[in-house]
Amino acid sequence: MYRTRIAFIACASSLAVLLAVPAVAAERFPVRPIRMIVPFAPGGGTDINARILQDPLGNALGQTVVVDNRPGAGSILGTDLAANATPDGYTILLCSSSLVVNAVVFEGLPYDARRDLAPITQIADQPNLVVVHPSLPAKDLKAFIRVVQSSPGKYTYGIPGIGTTTHLGSILLLSKFKGDMISVPFKGTGPALTSLIGGEISMYLSTFASALPHVKNGRLRALAVTGATRAGPLPNVPTVSEAGVPGYVHLTWYGIVAPAKTPAAILDKLNKAIVSVLKSSKVSKLYEVQGLHPVPMTRAQFTKYINEEHKKWEAVVRDAKIPRRTLGGR
Repeated sequence: MYRTRIAFIACASSLAVLLAVPAVAAERFPVRPIRMIVPFAPGGGTDINARILQDPLGNALGQTVVVDNRPGAGSILGTDLAANATPDGYTILLCSSSLVVNAVVFEGLPYDARRDLAPITQIADQPNLVVVHPSLPAKDLKAFIRVVQSSPGKYTYGIPGIGTTTHLGSILLLSKFKGDMISVPFKGTGPALTSLIGGEISMYLSTFASALPHVKNGRLRALAVTGATRAGPLPNVPTVSEAGVPGYVHLTWYGIVAPAKTPAAILDKLNKAIVSVLKSSKVSKLYEVQGLHPVPMTRAQFTKYINEEHKKWEAVVRDAKIPRRTLGGR
């Protein structure tokens, strides 16, 4: 009896210690640098968000935030890396709308976005820009539509991976005016814009922040903005609806998630730090310059938003009769 009691007390003490370890870890978090995975190449909208947040978030958490670009397969490679990372808060993923779109376009993904990743907060959204090379004989969207319709299959448009939101947004735009263009996949917005600037493709539906510098220096021509209203940094550029395609609106959103089994206390700490950064006047101004709109959320709000986005894109894919794809295939 005495030995049994001693054994019970020892087991109970060990269990108490084990239970206390995660709580202590969460209380001390973070004690080392945090890796922020960006599942696209440098230069795109996701990467720009990461670069804006990197230092302010590091200051808020008291640790360095290291941006780790892992492009490939329309963000699937980087997302898979994050989903399988150790769930301790030291690896987070700066995702975009593609997180949801990939889930409804591809089958056989190596992860389940809603099961394997924990939403922390949405961080921003922004309209897109319809941009072309200045040599294209079209000064506005209506002229561009006429040029494309006059030569079916002649012109090309870039996409940062098959099945991405840019891809679906481009398909939707072309379907609205019955345009026939050839898609050219890239590893991200940065490489696609480089190709467009070089005159290798004809058009790209770019995230606002990525294309804005090139539009301002004249290397690209902005035909229209995809939001419901015009964008502050480019007040003279009409919306797609104003420019000839009524009812077309397409926004890109960005958010931060972590591996699903990350302790709730750590997720809460990350949410609090990120939200405080998003609400700071310095970061708000940086976002405004890039045409981005900060959208801080609670963890519950972001979870609900992702679920709603999932349903929306499921409907788009279904209505457009886009077949489900497998990785590496059609």
